[in-house]
Amino acid sequence: MKKIIFPLCLIGLLTACSEDTMDRLNRNENDPEDVPSRFLFTDAETASAVNVVSGEFAFYTGVYMEQQAGIYNQMYNAEMRLSEIYSSTTFDNTWDNTYANLRSLKIIRERCAAGGKEAGSNRLLGMAEVLTALNLATLTDLMGDIPWSEALQPGVVYQPKLDSQESIYKDIFALLDDAIANLQKEDLATLTPVGSQDLIYGNRSEDKQAELWIKTAYGLKARYTLRLSYRNPEYADAIAFADQSFASADEQCAYRYDGSTSINPFYAFYINRRYFGASKSLHQKLTERNDPRESVFFKPYPGTGQLVFAPNGSPEQRQGYYGVSGLLSPTRPTLLLSYHELQFIKAEAQTRLGLTGDALSSLYNAVSAAFVNVGLTTEQAADYFQAEVLPRFEADPIAEIINQKYLACYEGEVLEAYNDYRRLSAMGETVLKLDNPLPFPLRLPYGNSDVVSNNNVANAYGNGDYVTTEPVWWAGGTR
Repeated sequence: MKKIIFPLCLIGLLTACSEDTMDRLNRNENDPEDVPSRFLFTDAETASAVNVVSGEFAFYTGVYMEQQAGIYNQMYNAEMRLSEIYSSTTFDNTWDNTYANLRSLKIIRERCAAGGKEAGSNRLLGMAEVLTALNLATLTDLMGDIPWSEALQPGVVYQPKLDSQESIYKDIFALLDDAIANLQKEDLATLTPVGSQDLIYGNRSEDKQAELWIKTAYGLKARYTLRLSYRNPEYADAIAFADQSFASADEQCAYRYDGSTSINPFYAFYINRRYFGASKSLHQKLTERNDPRESVFFKPYPGTGQLVFAPNGSPEQRQGYYGVSGLLSPTRPTLLLSYHELQFIKAEAQTRLGLTGDALSSLYNAVSAAFVNVGLTTEQAADYFQAEVLPRFEADPIAEIINQKYLACYEGEVLEAYNDYRRLSAMGETVLKLDNPLPFPLRLPYGNSDVVSNNNVANAYGNGDYVTTEPVWWAGGTR
């Protein structure tokens, strides 16, 4: 990723600057890299949860997928498909943050690989490879072709080329395969283990920690195998990978917040901005199914005593009026990969292979886990499944699986709902109804830092109109 030098030097001073001086100008002294890799990994996990899986990517796609209604300022602009959806400035911070995270993970991988200063830290190497795959896939899923093979080389490559999404996905699977292999190796006894610096699985024994990262890698392989089903349907592989992943929700890849030094991003966004309103179309999907999550997902705006739903595509731009999410909590974890997502993946893949009985079992597991995830009981899930899910599955199995997955993704996992919607649209399956009649963003625009400094990105960005006209490669596009 190209680092931009802030132009403070006058021309005369600039010509007199030594290479050492220029290197210092490019260095962020508040973000040191020369620390043990296990500490860098802690930051990488946090950034993956807060900036990549959550943050602006999730806020905007939450509006596009009508899990939230944008009712003020930037989110209202997203709702009404104004300049926010096309502008390269919209995701500039998150674009930079994701590449900074990939850079930190590259440093870890280089240090822990053969010949590196921490060679023999095989399990940390595997963990870093898993997070690299997650960050890289998130970025290319949302933006298509991106700088990768020539990126992350500050001071060496200033204008990295864009790599095709197809080639990037080959690297994603290679990273996950390497991670699985490395996580099965022992660390050198003289090296300090990651331990509690791993904020996701660091509270387990070292062997259990490695096992759960292996399961996360297999789960991501299941996710990304299904993601490519328009281009390369490999449903049996998706099932096999999911079967090697989480056995229950207790194992899922969740980043937790303590509510004081760390706070759930959706909660922080609500407290600081209050730009979301309760989505009318989501409300209608729940009420049509007599879904008990209706009473959990929404609450009146504090002090109003009245739950008002915002019409998607035509809300009033006002605060303090529409209802808000009932899931808002400073300690609600970010799910980087959930058990219920994997069960939905299995249910879809099994259905497409004609394994209806297996699919029903997986779908039941998914719905039950999704209910428990929002504080409801397995008994409530069983009653709901029998009365509402089963008849709809019998009528149109893929439609019900996708709609149930969409409901389970509410708020914290909306990126997967956005990816599913685009994938299924490419497959000609419009099984999830959205109400906003305005143009649907098929991807997110590149970050401004590279649009203005990298001709390769600038040429791909153009005027930004492509975000509503060109799907990404795995959804039927060319880039």
